[in-house]
Amino acid sequence: MTRTGSAQVDPAEISAIVVDGFINYNDDFRKITRRAKKRFETRDWSSNQSDAVERIELYDTSVGRIVTVVKGSMAARLHDKSLWALVKEQYAHQIQHYADTEFFKTYFSSVTRRVFSTIGVDPLVEFIALDIKPTEHMFGTVNSKVYRNRGETQFLFDELLVDYAFTTPYRNIDQTIRFISAEVDAYCAAHNRLNSIRQVEILRPIFYRTTRAYIVGRIDGDDWVCPLVIALKNTDEGIVADAIILSEHDVSMLFGFTRSYFHADLAVVSTTVAFLNSMMPKKPIAELYTVLGRAKQGKTERYRSLFQHLGKSSDSFVQARGDKGMVMVVFTLPSYDIVFKVIRDRFAYPKTIGRKDVIEKYQLVFKHDRAGRLVDAQEFRRLRLDRARFTDELLDELLTACGDTCRIVNDFVVIEHVYMERRLTPLNLYLREADEEAARHAAIDYGQAIRDLALSNVFPGDLLLKNFGLTRHGRVIFYDYDELCLVTDCNFRKIPEARGDIDEMRAGAWFYVGPHDIFPEQFIEFLGFQEDVRRAFIEHHAELLTADYWANLKKRHQSGEVLEVLPYTAKQWTEHKGHALYPTAT
Repeated sequence: MTRTGSAQVDPAEISAIVVDGFINYNDDFRKITRRAKKRFETRDWSSNQSDAVERIELYDTSVGRIVTVVKGSMAARLHDKSLWALVKEQYAHQIQHYADTEFFKTYFSSVTRRVFSTIGVDPLVEFIALDIKPTEHMFGTVNSKVYRNRGETQFLFDELLVDYAFTTPYRNIDQTIRFISAEVDAYCAAHNRLNSIRQVEILRPIFYRTTRAYIVGRIDGDDWVCPLVIALKNTDEGIVADAIILSEHDVSMLFGFTRSYFHADLAVVSTTVAFLNSMMPKKPIAELYTVLGRAKQGKTERYRSLFQHLGKSSDSFVQARGDKGMVMVVFTLPSYDIVFKVIRDRFAYPKTIGRKDVIEKYQLVFKHDRAGRLVDAQEFRRLRLDRARFTDELLDELLTACGDTCRIVNDFVVIEHVYMERRLTPLNLYLREADEEAARHAAIDYGQAIRDLALSNVFPGDLLLKNFGLTRHGRVIFYDYDELCLVTDCNFRKIPEARGDIDEMRAGAWFYVGPHDIFPEQFIEFLGFQEDVRRAFIEHHAELLTADYWANLKKRHQSGEVLEVLPYTAKQWTEHKGHALYPTAT
């Protein structure tokens, strides 16, 4: 191959470079993923978090490296689309015998999009997302094992736990087996399914996230199926079963779009996604790929899903419900459960940040433990949408407020940079429309959301209700990241006492306020709760309004303490007068 300006460039060799690039990326991805088992066994949680960040950054680093190699190989013909069309043809041939070929295709498209700065899609030099549906052409069967019910569920789970052993032993293997069996039997009894379990099918890879390991599978009954997830915790005394998760709702929360990514070493991802989807049929495929750490494939699937929906629908993009943001223009398609967020060109007073700061906040969230309270926002560039699908009002706002990012090209609206995330009901609107009981419940969960974020070392910055939303499960989530920061970066203070009437009558503060100073006593004053909702919030979360609570939490983070936010209700077992073991929620 000639590496100068010569026309002699072999498409097959360029294709092989990109194929090898993806294979090396995937090998590195799995090597990092496999570390999770040792991290769990040794309780090395700080290294676990470092691994999570390293794995997230791996894809863009790999694509950038391959683009550099390809530039050196193609030289003057780098932007020759006719040549790239031949490379694409060779690539499709070279990858056809690999599993997860759609992953290869997404990787190729990432390379060419970076080379050409593609607007919209270019079928000549990339694989079109509309044609990429990973679960349609699966390679082989799911990597699982079936355990038959031979009359007693304890026998079944005894056999299962033998296969899921660690270098750290279980604290009490017999007790663990009884715990799992009792939980499963209780579920079956509650649903009139006792003695009707035929088998349990379990995915062989263990799923790791932060400080927990999860055995994931499903129970097959005579004429029914339900999920089965066994959450494991490594304690000072050994490994224990922390919870048995059996409902589709709870498993869906575990695999939710507000959670950090799992580390599960999957040789073939598509078959596992299909298996998980059979347990959670309402869960979008895009979110399953993403929560398994395959964020780029999740983006491809979301893009494909969006444009398939656009082809079947006729409604228009409109401004999203809720107060207009000072940093983002937010719009949505009423028939599609996604919002689009575009950064404004300029931010009005009192905002003092810029575009770069906002992007950095989103990157922080992308790499941080989201604790079930932060939306996973997917970043898209050069998105092209049909101009006719926009209302005049929305289009005018995008072109006026986001003119540096949005423009009209022929019959399309081109958006250079946009975030997509699941649509939520703004909390301030929900509280206006909900009945008293529902409003109180939402206010209490709002306080819990602040607590959960704080435990993961996140302070929302702007606690206004309009910056939070409710999921379809009624869970309060934070989604406005421009003021977000780490708890450890804040200085939580009590408001100093006034020195007299003169101080109290001042229009502003009578004391010095530093750039990182936070006064929790003031939180409640600007939330705008109705009186009964305000009382409910204070009853459950009064300590959030004290500087001591936040200062103590900051010290715990600074000391390196691992503070957990579990996606389930943990249980512990206690002996009761020598009889059977009974679970009690903790």
